[in-house]
Amino acid sequence: MRLKWFGGVCAAGWSGLLALSSGQAGLTAKPAASDEPAVLVGAGDIADCTDLSGAEATAKLLEQIPGTVMAVGDLAYPDGSKENLACYDKTWGRVKARTRPAPGNHEFHAAGARPYFDYFGAAAGPKDGYYSYELGTWHILALNSECKDIGGCDTGSREVRWLRADLAAHPAACTLAYFHKPLFSSGSAHGNDPEMKPLWQALYDANAEVVINGHDHNYERFAPQNPDGVGDAARGIREFVVGTGGKNHRPMALSKPNSESQNADTFGVLKLTLRAGAYDWQFIPEAGKYFADSGTEKCH
Repeated sequence: MRLKWFGGVCAAGWSGLLALSSGQAGLTAKPAASDEPAVLVGAGDIADCTDLSGAEATAKLLEQIPGTVMAVGDLAYPDGSKENLACYDKTWGRVKARTRPAPGNHEFHAAGARPYFDYFGAAAGPKDGYYSYELGTWHILALNSECKDIGGCDTGSREVRWLRADLAAHPAACTLAYFHKPLFSSGSAHGNDPEMKPLWQALYDANAEVVINGHDHNYERFAPQNPDGVGDAARGIREFVVGTGGKNHRPMALSKPNSESQNADTFGVLKLTLRAGAYDWQFIPEAGKYFADSGTEKCH
């Protein structure tokens, strides 16, 4: 059993039980559970109390997909209040027990994002809302992109210092991070957010594989690239923008460099199957829609 401390709270997680069976040649060890493929699935920009049809459609998908759920910020609209989170609870709340969230800007429309932290409790991490955990053989980081509310995201900020220390302490073969605001996006509403570059730089320096964001209400997949937006097949990070949780759709703008797949009219979730040394991705659309995107990649 591995123990991890989040802001003074000890969380325990089984890294896998080693099952033994006897045979003529002696004891044969079965693979540890952590060596089996693990599923991480989710999206951002989810429940709007004025129209829950989109969030209901994606919640139905999650109920059919086992694994850990990532809620990638802006979970409840318009302001992340206790009342708005009740609308999230009616939909994605049905998989709350296996959800590991990250906050977005709408969570912080409520002072200190207090309703968000109250709703998720220990699953939201410590007071600054960033934490890490192990999923199969992968190291996963849930970060907070609301920089102004947590002391900044510059290279000397608490979050970036913590991130670099956490990455150094967990030199996993494969690493994935999710947070709300994307460094790169072709979305018409927000687009690129340069404030995220120090987070990307820390992840890139540690050879991370994947970053997942929301914020722009569309789906977009980028080819592996470095923090300057230059294609890097050898050790670049593949970014997914998955603001498709149910809020509404927004059009795409002029495509940014390295953008490989885009959609702006389909709610859905991104399913990642995390294997030892590789991962598969699949965008799963809401019922009645047909846009899909899938592929596989080896870790660096």
